[in-house]
Amino acid sequence: MTKLLILLLGGLKLGKILTTTGTMLLSIAVYAMFYGWRFAVGFVLLLFVHEGGHYVAARQRGLDVGVPTFVPFVGAWIQLKEMPHDAETEAYVGLAGPFTGTLGALACYFLARHFDSAWLLALSYAGFFLNLFNMIPLSPFDGGRITAVLSPRIWFAGVPVLVGLFAWHPSPLLIVMAILAMPQLKRAWHYDPASPENVRYYGIAPSVKLTYAFYYLALLAFLAMMTFGIHDMLGPLRGGMR
Repeated sequence: MTKLLILLLGGLKLGKILTTTGTMLLSIAVYAMFYGWRFAVGFVLLLFVHEGGHYVAARQRGLDVGVPTFVPFVGAWIQLKEMPHDAETEAYVGLAGPFTGTLGALACYFLARHFDSAWLLALSYAGFFLNLFNMIPLSPFDGGRITAVLSPRIWFAGVPVLVGLFAWHPSPLLIVMAILAMPQLKRAWHYDPASPENVRYYGIAPSVKLTYAFYYLALLAFLAMMTFGIHDMLGPLRGGMR
């Protein structure tokens, strides 16, 4: 977190910092109207930690990246002003967000158990669910960025997941994500692993691919376990948040 603050504050124009701060405050105000100010502040901070992971990872790899921007009920994002140089860099930056976001949600979970706080437990659930949702193996989700190191064609595995989520709980956000995914799926459909540009971008050593596959599956399993476990814990507590 200290490194993130240094990167955010060092060498950035005041306007960029105000953009992040302003959109964070706007999101907190909107969420507070529905969920209360404590949960709103905590949820936006979890989003900040998630996006901060992407930001620090991108800067570590020498990429030009914008500061986080927040939009209520959409989430947050950072703007990569230049594309990663290869699929491994894309996977590294993509993995950093869910990883740091999971650490943030885990901190909320331990605080909730220590203080016996239902609202902190609910906040940890929201954090785990948010990061689990982002692990869908379909670009532009973080999971799509990570699994692209294996092959862009793996994105088609994310299509039934997205369809199933929409059937279970229809949401305009899922429609937006599906629209954003269309060009990526078209690119995956026409993917030629032998073309020179794809060899340069996706020509990653098998050991590196296996490493990222392990990271992805391990984080996915942990997020699923925590999400469903905390969901069951919250069952008797609903209506009694404090």
